[in-house]
Parts: sequence; structure tokens; C-alpha cells
Amino acid sequence: MTRRGAPVERRKGEHLQIVSAGDVDSPVGPGWQDVHLVHSALPAVGLDEVDVSTELLGHPLRAPLMIAAMTGGHPDAREINRRLAAAAERHGLAMGVGSQRAALRHPELAPTYAVAREAAPNALLVGNLGAAQLIAQASGDLIDAGGIRTAIEMIGADALAIHLNFLEELVQTEGDRRAGGIREALRAAVSASPVPVVAKETGAGISRDVALELARLGFSALDVGGAGGTSFAAVEAKRAAEHGDPRGVRFGHTFRDWGLPTAVSLVGAAASGLPVIATGGVRTGLDAARAIALGACAVSVGRPLLVAAMAGDDAIDEWIGLFVEELRGAVFLSGVGSCRELHRVPRVVGGDTRRWLDDLRYWDAAQPG
Repeated sequence: MTRRGAPVERRKGEHLQIVSAGDVDSPVGPGWQDVHLVHSALPAVGLDEVDVSTELLGHPLRAPLMIAAMTGGHPDAREINRRLAAAAERHGLAMGVGSQRAALRHPELAPTYAVAREAAPNALLVGNLGAAQLIAQASGDLIDAGGIRTAIEMIGADALAIHLNFLEELVQTEGDRRAGGIREALRAAVSASPVPVVAKETGAGISRDVALELARLGFSALDVGGAGGTSFAAVEAKRAAEHGDPRGVRFGHTFRDWGLPTAVSLVGAAASGLPVIATGGVRTGLDAARAIALGACAVSVGRPLLVAAMAGDDAIDEWIGLFVEELRGAVFLSGVGSCRELHRVPRVVGGDTRRWLDDLRYWDAAQPG
């Protein structure tokens, strides 16, 4: 059985293997199938004239796509981050790296993250630290203001994501589960950061009330990370099985479908007034169009691009190229000239997503303004 305090870099390697190869999708759908954009029989512009560019945290993007924070802290991660970052540079996208805690513990692992800036000198690059480690834990991890600055400097980050992964910590064999004082710690971390800070969930979503609270704590943007994509409860259940931890296996299966579907979380988080990134089950450019129509300024994709990265640069380019063309097609068929205009196109929301929105009283925020 893995003991608490087992090397973080070992976990990074296990996560990389499990996420790329295992059955770890959430059984909860993200909700995109319930969101229908109303077809316009008279397009506003020609397909080639559709503008899919946008801006995120003050940085221009050629498409509203972020390569999700996935990896780092393990020797095998260096080449994957290089490939993904090079693709972000080629396509004018944003990219996030995986949690940098491993490199704070072991500076020799910093190149597995720093390679991203080397490969993408001009891309919007987002660093990544865990909220749980901003307070003292039994593992001994505590990230202070100096650690925050080190993480940012490590990759020349334009912004920093603080990930809220308490579901994963609950299931994880060696998880950090203390949370007392987390709000004060988050406020201090935001104040200590020299770059904008993004609050990032990792698969359970951000409710409207929490989004409003995060805005008051000083965050510059929200990454909702809703249920519907990779389930880190499922990932940790697989790790627990490999390490002989029956508690982790049971908790991983019990909580695999926990969380707010991404589309629901997106609508709730948009009430904060902050830029919102939709992560969780985004698999096509049409999904991206639906997310933008519900209030997202960009979407983030993880596992599909990780799998593509393992196949090589051509596979990444093909995946991104088709994704962007699908988005362009959705804008074209919606009768507007740019993806930014999707906020105002008519849409119909039904199914389970509408029931969530009705029951949570988020529905008003889902209507076109």
C-alpha cells in the first residue's frame, strides 16, 4: 500500500499512464447534448470569413482553446509538454501545465514544466498549484508566497491556476484533506501572485455561490472543470487498486459521478462576471460553440490532446485543426460572423441540463441577453 507522503513524481507517472489508457470518463454527461443552437438558413458571412479568434486574460488567441493542465513532474512528461506547448505556439492557443508541486519538492523536475515556455515563447501559459497545499497538511506540503513565485518563474507563466481538487484528495490514498482556513489561504495566494490567478476545478464543477465567493477572493477568471470529462475519482480508484487500498477503491467508485455537469456549472459560474473557461467533456468544436453560447470565453481540452500528443505532432495538429473547423462551422450555421457573437445567438436547453438549471434557479442566466 502506498504510504502518505509517497513521492509526488511517482503519482504523476501513474496519473499519466491511467489517464491516457484507462476507462476514466465520468458517467455523468457534460450536458452539451442538451444545448441546441438554432440553425440560421441565411449565414452572415462565408465560412472562410468566420472569425474564431478571442482574448483570454489580456492575451489574443487565434481560437478559444486552451490545452488543459495535465502533466509534468515525471521524466516522461517532458516530451509530452514540449509537444503540446509547441502545438499551442503553432496554433495560437493557450496552455496550462500540470500541478507544479513535484518540482517545488524536487527542483530537478522543473525542466519537465519549463520546457513548455521553451517550446512556446509567445503562447499564453498558465502555471498550476493545488489549493489544498496552501494550508498545512499531514503530508508536510505547504506552498507559501515564495513557492507561488517560484512556480510562476519556473515556466514564465502569464497566469497561475490554483486547482480545487478536493474530490480527488478525498479519494486519493495519500490525499491532503485538511481544508480549514482555505478561504483565507486563497485570498493570500491571490494577493501574493504577480500574475492573474484562475480558480480551477478538476472535474466536480463550480456552483454559482462558490463562483461569487471566488470572485470576492480576488480571482481573475474561473475554470469550471465540471463533471462529464475525466473523472479523477475514477483515476484515483485505479491507483488505489494497484496499491492495495480498498478504501480508495470504494470511495472512487462511490464518488465517480459526483459533481455539477460542465454546462450547468458554466451557467452558474457566469453569474460571477469573471471570464469563464469551460473544461469537462469538451470533445468537438460544436461542444465549444455550445459552451461559448452559454457564457464561456474559452474551452479547455485535456485527455484527447494527451492521447494525440503520445502519437506525435501530426496527431495533435490534426485534432486541433478539425476541432477549430468544427467550431467555425457551428458559428457559420448559427448565422453570426465570429465565435464571440455566439453569446447572443438563440439556443434551446433541454433534458437533464434544463432540469439542473431549473432546480438550481440558474435558468435566468442561461437565457440570451
